[in-house]
Amino acid sequence: MAAEPDRAARGARQLIETSRLLGVDAVPIAPQAPTTTASAQTRDTTVPGLSKQAGLDAVRERHDNECPHCTAATSHTRTVFGEGAPDARLMFIGEAPGAEEDRTGRPFVGRAGQLLDKIIGAMGLRREDVYIANVLKSRPPNNATPTVAEAALCGPYLLEQVRIIEPEVIVTLGKPAANLLLNTTEAMGRLRGEWHEYDGIPVMPTYHPAYLLRSYTPENRAKVWADMQQVIDRLGLPKPA
Repeated sequence: MAAEPDRAARGARQLIETSRLLGVDAVPIAPQAPTTTASAQTRDTTVPGLSKQAGLDAVRERHDNECPHCTAATSHTRTVFGEGAPDARLMFIGEAPGAEEDRTGRPFVGRAGQLLDKIIGAMGLRREDVYIANVLKSRPPNNATPTVAEAALCGPYLLEQVRIIEPEVIVTLGKPAANLLLNTTEAMGRLRGEWHEYDGIPVMPTYHPAYLLRSYTPENRAKVWADMQQVIDRLGLPKPA
């Protein structure tokens, strides 16, 4: 019976830590929204009888063997498919692997990933509770932003991951991810802070942690944290006292 208070206390400490990191002095408490499931409108791409992890493993193998972008790209040493809980309620989608991700084969493990980990922790979650992936699964030359053409070639494998996991909420990190899922060319400044939808799943676009590190202003930090507060409310996660 002591687990719930411990979890709440841990969440409160994590929230305070990241609120300080993001420059937010006071965190607004919004009314709790009902949780949303996407199962009614998402398409199941797994083979009947296979677990979600088995389905993800099958997509990974097929991607590495046939992705028209990643099998032709030459600037990476390994692909970075994604990682996390195959039945995660929350999925984060970024742009593409960087140098550290290319070296380790894991998404979001560099400086931007460390910031993302702190944000996830402040939400009362652990990295292993969520699923993290990117639009591109191979590092672009010079860490370039993925192009629309590249996203069109590699993106379908990401969409298969989404359909297998069936998250209740998706957070897109950066413009390429938001543009791919929402089929738009709108700028991030016009997309973030508002709920959108992909295949029946609520989508919250927000700034990429790498952008936040480059433009570490109180205004940008507050915007990202406000976006995450909406996600917390949508998932019905425990709030700090």
